[in-house]
Amino acid sequence: MKYWMAVASADHVAIGRRDGMMQVCHGKAGPLRRIRPGDAVAYYSPSRQMGRSDGLQSFTALGVAKDCPSYQFDMGGGFVPFRRDVEWFETTEIAIRPLLDVLEFTRGKTNWGYQFRYGLFEISASDMKRIADAMGVGAQRLQSTSSTLTGPPPSIFWASDAAMN
Repeated sequence: MKYWMAVASADHVAIGRRDGMMQVCHGKAGPLRRIRPGDAVAYYSPSRQMGRSDGLQSFTALGVAKDCPSYQFDMGGGFVPFRRDVEWFETTEIAIRPLLDVLEFTRGKTNWGYQFRYGLFEISASDMKRIADAMGVGAQRLQSTSSTLTGPPPSIFWASDAAMN
């Protein structure tokens, strides 16, 4: 099981949550091929709307990739992006700023937002747990959903729980 951080504006994330899917990197197939069934995915939204600088900078969705391949979807106007189905949790949107000093991928970095420019990147299990907890999705719920979608998770899934509590 892997843990992924995806990036999109909150309005695009809301469409994905509504439709039970995700898109990354302007609909490219390659990044979605890295995500496997049962992998956890969190979305970071720098803004509410694409192309605007409204300073949202929040985690806006959390889910688990379903056991099906990515696929193309015709959105009209010649735009046919790749998508992947996701089981989304009900979550609370949370600002990233209070977590900057505790997340491994941002801690101690003055330009912490740089890696978000990639659109999709892998994060650690401990970072996903911290984000999930802050968004109101407990580790047990995330783990059990992953198991339901793909079979039992690796035994190391939350091996460091005791150290983080």
